[in-house]
Amino acid sequence: MTMSLPVSDEPPFWQTKTLEQMSPDEWESLCDGCGRCCLVKLQDEDTEAIAYTDIGCKLLDDFHCNCRDYANRQAQVPDCVRLTPETVRALDWLPPSCAYRLVEEGRDLYWWHPLVSGDRDSVHAAGVSVRSRVAALEDEVPLADFIDHLVRWPLRLPRGAARRSVARKVPSAQQR
Repeated sequence: MTMSLPVSDEPPFWQTKTLEQMSPDEWESLCDGCGRCCLVKLQDEDTEAIAYTDIGCKLLDDFHCNCRDYANRQAQVPDCVRLTPETVRALDWLPPSCAYRLVEEGRDLYWWHPLVSGDRDSVHAAGVSVRSRVAALEDEVPLADFIDHLVRWPLRLPRGAARRSVARKVPSAQQR
């Protein structure tokens, strides 16, 4: 689906605002709909290292790459992390393509982000989303088998999608 992008000489909000300065609608629009953060992650008890799996959260719609019950997700999945500016800074497992992470780091969005492309499907066309890559949902796989589903691709970008984004004009919170 193609979105109408407003034509303006003003830079877009994600280039001029910090995460804290964004309106609720701007905040929500930063999500590119890749679904990578909705993949089950395992943490090593000894090293605390995080590893991604190709298993999706039980609420993940793995075709549209969004939550099937976003409004009630935390009631249904108690360990679902609600992103806030503070959690974005604290989480080390957000994918490198995550717009929240990019904005916090003072970087621009990638060309395939729906806010840049004007097309909600560009994230899928660029191969960045989890579409066709989720092996199962978490309630379909025995917990003991999760280890068999470790993958590295959520921490990488496909070649064509990795075209560098440019630096923003507003410093990140870390630089202030």
